[in-house]
Amino acid sequence: MGAMDTQGAATSAAESSAEDAAERRDLAVRAAVEQGLVGGSDTADPLTCLLDVAGIRASAAALTSAFDGAVAPGTPVLHAFAVKAAPLVPVLRLLADAGLGCEVASPGELALARAAGVPAGRTVLDSPAKTVAELREALALGIAVNADNPQELERLDALVGRAPTASPIGVRINPQTGGGAIDALSTATSTSKFGVALRDPGARAWLVRAYLDRPWLTRLHIHSGSQGVPLALIAEGVRDLHALAEEINAAAGQRRVDTLDIGGGLPVNFASDEPAPTYAQYVAALREAVPALFDGSYGLVTEFGRSLLAKHGLVLARVEYTKTSGSRPIALTHAGVQVATRTAYAPAAWPVRILPYDAKGAPKTGDPVAQDIAGPACFAGDLLATARELPRLAPGDLIGVPDTGAYFFTAHYGYNSLPRPAVHGFTLTASGEVRFHLVRPAQDVPSIVAEAGGPLRDALLPASPAFEARGSGRSPGL
Repeated sequence: MGAMDTQGAATSAAESSAEDAAERRDLAVRAAVEQGLVGGSDTADPLTCLLDVAGIRASAAALTSAFDGAVAPGTPVLHAFAVKAAPLVPVLRLLADAGLGCEVASPGELALARAAGVPAGRTVLDSPAKTVAELREALALGIAVNADNPQELERLDALVGRAPTASPIGVRINPQTGGGAIDALSTATSTSKFGVALRDPGARAWLVRAYLDRPWLTRLHIHSGSQGVPLALIAEGVRDLHALAEEINAAAGQRRVDTLDIGGGLPVNFASDEPAPTYAQYVAALREAVPALFDGSYGLVTEFGRSLLAKHGLVLARVEYTKTSGSRPIALTHAGVQVATRTAYAPAAWPVRILPYDAKGAPKTGDPVAQDIAGPACFAGDLLATARELPRLAPGDLIGVPDTGAYFFTAHYGYNSLPRPAVHGFTLTASGEVRFHLVRPAQDVPSIVAEAGGPLRDALLPASPAFEARGSGRSPGL
């Protein structure tokens, strides 16, 4: 089968997959209402979030198969899921079962990966501000580490000198190839905070020397992609990474760099159910830009996050009230900035679709009416959509917000002390029955109080023993 035929087959499969996913989603919404997970009953929550387990597995399979079909036989490839995209232990466990590892960027994310049972050898630590303690822990565990800058490399010099480690270690570079449509997410601009700026004066020579002086440096890392970045620009960064590895190995006279961590950042289509671009299209772009990447000379690591989870998440919220202001209809719902933070603060960059359902969970039909979809938070910008053409919503109806499986409800924002909603994975039995699996329980009010210092309520009062101890320079209890 030719390249065009392969791409056409992949497109047809993606379209079929999108139709299947939409059908599963509608079945899950109806079942969520029927089973009391969300809706208008006294025991149902006004807000819940769903994850399509079959869809997540399909995304993982699409990623692994795209690379399996491109790399030379025997090439080691690790697909490490970016934990920040969905920091939920059952999700990490599901992806591990599908053959993926984890990319972590904080002690908390590392703890989540370990709780999910992800082995150290399938974990990668990236962060621009790692502490000595974080580095020491990673090296002791044998976790791969990508150093962000020369000062961090000096810390690693000292740590590696004191204790041998099994950790593969590399350096992150910034290819300075340019940004995409969303400035805040563009990691390869000329002034990006990430990595060693490859095109700055003297940087390339410094990098080559750094590898020649440190035989334990065996990897190179880049992350040039993200939402709003076109495939060609992502591929250009990977091409520069490969060229630098070749230069280092030539200077060393041996294969010093043996693995290229090419990051992730495949954009997601938020305009429809179709997954685009696909992993097959991503690999095709890489093969065109740097064909030698797949010849087996280097092991490969990827760090995808949003593209694996986004299409398989759904926020489901009850319409509590409807009103009209300035002749515009407004639906007041329980989903807003706490589950769609980026949309509330940057709606032009992060528009979401709104799927209307009636109170029984069936897709709602009717003549479209321009209406605002508002959240529960007490600020004017807490809107999911403005003047959106939808069937006229009424109290008790539901709105679904698809494509929210990464960076939306998975990363809660506690504005107005709004609670974290429950997250349920769902699967379909052979007979079409929807089964829900609790991934994260809804946050209760007592836990909100506890997080806000409830047990320490008198800590700032002069009569408090803790306050007096601090004022005298003594520790409480001494």
